Amino acid sequence: MSNSVTTALFIGGKERQTAEKMAIADPAKPGVTVGYAASATPQDVSDAVAAAKAAYPAWAALTPQQRAEKMMAALKGIDTHRDEDAAILSQENGKIRKEAWVDSLVLELRWKLALSHADEVNATKVLPPVPGAIPVQTTVGYQPLGVVSIIVPFNWPVAILGAALPHALLAGNTVVVKPPLTAPLATARIVQRIAEQLPPGVLNVVTGPDANMTALTRNPDVAKVCFTGSVNGGKRIMELASGSLTRVTLELGGNDPAIFLQDAIIDDTHLDRLFGAIYDTTGQICMNAKRLYVHKSRMDEVVNGLVARLKKVKLGYGLDPDTTMGPLHSPAQKKFVEELIKEAKESGAQVLEFGELPGGELAGGNFVRPAIVVNPDPKLRIVTEEQFGPVIPVIPFETEEEAIRMANDTWAGLSGSVWTADLQAANRVASQLVCGYVWVNDHGATRLDLRAPFGGMKASGIGREQGIEGIRAFQDTRSIAHLDAEALASMAH
Repeated sequence: MSNSVTTALFIGGKERQTAEKMAIADPAKPGVTVGYAASATPQDVSDAVAAAKAAYPAWAALTPQQRAEKMMAALKGIDTHRDEDAAILSQENGKIRKEAWVDSLVLELRWKLALSHADEVNATKVLPPVPGAIPVQTTVGYQPLGVVSIIVPFNWPVAILGAALPHALLAGNTVVVKPPLTAPLATARIVQRIAEQLPPGVLNVVTGPDANMTALTRNPDVAKVCFTGSVNGGKRIMELASGSLTRVTLELGGNDPAIFLQDAIIDDTHLDRLFGAIYDTTGQICMNAKRLYVHKSRMDEVVNGLVARLKKVKLGYGLDPDTTMGPLHSPAQKKFVEELIKEAKESGAQVLEFGELPGGELAGGNFVRPAIVVNPDPKLRIVTEEQFGPVIPVIPFETEEEAIRMANDTWAGLSGSVWTADLQAANRVASQLVCGYVWVNDHGATRLDLRAPFGGMKASGIGREQGIEGIRAFQDTRSIAHLDAEALASMAH
């Protein structure tokens, strides 16, 4: 399949080729190119914003129900190419084919869940006049923002798009999507197929080098930018957006704590959940568990349970059916994770590593052996930074208060989990974790409630996605006040 995938820009209802192309590398096979993506110029990006702006009045004038009908029709056939899209995403991202397949499925689920809120989109509330004090009746309703740009990362690009794109469109906005720089092919294909079924300009796609993309945040015609990615990336977006006062939703990194209380149920079912929560997508998920805090009496059970599962890991090519873990996405990330592991070893912490690095054409790919670091110094980077790779620290604690304090002692606040047989303890601990989302006896993307608002506290981001809250993020209020003659007269006396 190599070299056969080529994607274009999609602007104002038309496919647009570019003079330059970006070669997309295979993270597992050094020197291999998966395909070529269009490389937009700054003018192309400005044209995409202009196309969205031109399409906005007619799209915003539709009722939410009319938009939902068009959006439902545009989703038809998304599953027809799912196998092919998954194979492309697996090759450009590195993750196993099954995960790449689920990526597109989650977009479909999130799309349909967003449309289920159509009747709430234009909800209003009426504030009655207050005789002698407020002589108006005011109706508070919602309005869309305008042109929205949505920037998604490499790890789950299609699924993550599903947390924002349908909500933005249903609210009445028009959109420019920027697929991930280093893995844009599958996303560009899928979004273009949806965009072709919508009115021209309502949904546009641009791919290209970041330097040419500044119009997505700085163009005064962009009302909002929705960015998912690293903390530093989020800060850069916010800085760029400040010049034009463009609003932002930022879904950034996590350093999620998973807390195992003394009475936690540690059986195969729970250990399988925990293993997936840590190592899915080779650890490259913002909401993966990144730090394990385990009551000291249960340390051996948790560590041994993870060891048993890590012994079965098969590192390899994402399309190979035997593979259970693919490479990291980038050489830079591989280097970073290797540094964290080396630092932990040098500190004297117990580091357990598993699996075999693949050879042959995969030799030198971005593979890292999955690892556990037992009882590291909490000041080590393996604890304080987001690894975004297949390695996790396991840290003992004695009291619930100590566990909560350590869990909250971080720059991040995306999500977390509490593992306990006691419902009251679960709620007590969960309600003290400074983060946007908490699981009980589970953790991770596979078990995210796609109806619930999701997003971070602290440096994990600003704003929420999913649910009616995710739609409100792409709207603002409008108040219409009518003078009330009786209330006005009562004030004249």
